[in-house]
Amino acid sequence: MQNRQETANGQRREFELGDEEFRFLASFMSRETGIVLSEHKREMVCGRLVKRLRALGLREFSEYCDMLRGRQGAAEVENLVNAITTNITHFFREPHHFDHLRDQVLAPRLTERPRRLRVRIWSAGCSSGEEPYSIAMTMADALKGCDGWDALVLATDIDTNVLHRAEAGIYPAKAVEHIPETYRKRFLRRAQEADKMQISEDVRRLVRFRRLNLHETWPMKGQFDAIFCRNVAIYFDKPTQRQLFNRYADRLNMGGILYLGHAESLIGVTDRFEAVDKTSYRRIK
Repeated sequence: MQNRQETANGQRREFELGDEEFRFLASFMSRETGIVLSEHKREMVCGRLVKRLRALGLREFSEYCDMLRGRQGAAEVENLVNAITTNITHFFREPHHFDHLRDQVLAPRLTERPRRLRVRIWSAGCSSGEEPYSIAMTMADALKGCDGWDALVLATDIDTNVLHRAEAGIYPAKAVEHIPETYRKRFLRRAQEADKMQISEDVRRLVRFRRLNLHETWPMKGQFDAIFCRNVAIYFDKPTQRQLFNRYADRLNMGGILYLGHAESLIGVTDRFEAVDKTSYRRIK
């Protein structure tokens, strides 16, 4: 199908995404990642993939679809996903979640006083790192009076571009304004780049960044005390959400907490959690 169409003045317009090609791309993304691309996202998909087509020297979306069907398809998936996925976040977004994490997850663990306190938290869909670093700052502050604790934040995302930025831990000075002032003083350092700040080493060493497609097999073996999966499930249909949330339940300790985004809910999706706070759910089954 031709993707270059006539404009009103008779000129050819580059890279129009036709019906057949959009249906193929939507099906491909659903199969590979579980992400649902509805019709109203066609313009967004077209706009984000144009740069990729140009980089590959392709003239039509049909050529790109043919490439995905062929031998190069597997190698191109990562570039396609990086182009399509949306990464909007900031430090301490929805701050009530971090208050709940500190008071209802971390503080009770301190009363247990085991020989070696072990805490594991997963930031799924971590984007450019603001969420896992917010978790790590909360963790470092809450556990500062406990010697010998073993704490780690697993931060995963399907987009390799944002993971590279996250690992560096360097952010514009404007971006760190969302961090509470006491944390800014303790956990931030002036970066070498002008008007940039870097997350301190004692916070960065608490976080492990990994690429992970939630739609595929998960390599982690241990259990988590809490999982943050905020504004991720909104891209999935109900059956995929149900499967995802049940898999999260399997990976949480009994009583562990799942944090969702403000537009997400478990109602009618799974019965393995109970609500304990605003978009915070405890594993019960």
